[in-house]
Amino acid sequence: MSLVDRHTGFVHALREAGLPVSLAEGLDAARALQHIDLLERETLRGAYAATLVKRPAHRETFDTLFELWFPSALGAGVTGRDRPADAPRSTVPPALDPEVQEMRGELFELLLEGDDTALRQFARLAVGQFGRTPQGTSWFSSGVLRAMSADTLMASLLNAVLGAGERSKCAEQAARQRFRDRIGRFEALVATEVRRRIAEDTGVQRTARIAVRPPLEKLDFNRAGRAELRSLRREIYPLARRLAARLIQKNRHGDRGRLDFRRTVRASLSTGGVPLTTHHKPKRPHKPELVILCDASDSCQAFAHFTLLLTFALREQFTKVRAFAFIDSTDEITKFFAPGVDVTDAMQRLAKEADLVWLTGRSNYGHAFKVFDDKYADAINSKTSLLVLGDARSNYGDLALPIVRRMAATARHAYWLNPEPVRDWNTGDSAAEEYGDVIEMHECRNLTQLAEFVELLA
Repeated sequence: MSLVDRHTGFVHALREAGLPVSLAEGLDAARALQHIDLLERETLRGAYAATLVKRPAHRETFDTLFELWFPSALGAGVTGRDRPADAPRSTVPPALDPEVQEMRGELFELLLEGDDTALRQFARLAVGQFGRTPQGTSWFSSGVLRAMSADTLMASLLNAVLGAGERSKCAEQAARQRFRDRIGRFEALVATEVRRRIAEDTGVQRTARIAVRPPLEKLDFNRAGRAELRSLRREIYPLARRLAARLIQKNRHGDRGRLDFRRTVRASLSTGGVPLTTHHKPKRPHKPELVILCDASDSCQAFAHFTLLLTFALREQFTKVRAFAFIDSTDEITKFFAPGVDVTDAMQRLAKEADLVWLTGRSNYGHAFKVFDDKYADAINSKTSLLVLGDARSNYGDLALPIVRRMAATARHAYWLNPEPVRDWNTGDSAAEEYGDVIEMHECRNLTQLAEFVELLA
């Protein structure tokens, strides 16, 4: 593969991974390559990063793809020695295998010294020895990590640095964190080497698509894990503030305050007592009330995690927030939103304690809206902003459109966020078109689309 092909493939892979890389930035990167030594790999990485990476959050994805498109070695490397694919595997436990123990001793010294270059070479060697699948057809990290068991070296590392006697608590914590970081670095290098080996066998494009997750702002809420939900929570708070500000602006738009009689009379003196210009008192700003209706069925369960995140964030921006969840019945879940509660724990409590199932436990929007209207109709008034979150799939049941229409007419504003792609609306049992005619519906699968929805409220 030529350098031009590798450059264009790398830029295309960054775009596929969700990084905003324009054509002009790709050309800037190509121009930067003319001014550096292409054999200096870290300099090459820096030139690409300076021209193509806009946000710190994108750096991890960039580094993962850079390692695939510009690998540090080919095959086993210059000094590497791979175990033959057809070599018989040792049945001796790692703790008794002399070869494993020798390599663990070498890993101990490298972790103690903190030499990153040597640690990378060792990771390459360890993958060559222990990284093949039992059939010898691919590569995996777990075999390497299990054989090396780097975590079990922590006590020995601490003794080597601090001694076996009495230790300062602060010194031990600092040393433990330092070695924990180095062990994490070793595990990351093993994962990088395994991906490189797989890319050589199956193709770099295919490996890149499998290995790289989209950046946080492009990640579908339905695919977010626990750690990513924590990151999403930090990103959602600024969006919640903007959403509240936009709704307040819409409340004030075109609606003047009470007539300021004194200012109007004073101004009329310049026109012979004729009040050609009227003055009004500024309308007192207020935080609007918010009602959230969230589909908690299996098809929207991951999206419901995002809903709770958004609700947590919106609580601080609105005078009053009431949240309701439904499957084929509806129950208020505001009580689960205590400050500092973990989102996952709240979801578990919701699943155990909330009364969301009426008959079948399958989505029934019509019956859920009827229950809401019977039990919680007073939650919506002329000051309320209504936010519905769900995929609008009602299993071909009744839709209760008159009730929904009355809810939307009563509320000051009503919006529906749908986690499904627009192309899937109105397919199968989707009632997106019917509900969209009553409540303004927007696709919302990631932070980028949520930000776009907030901007539309301007």
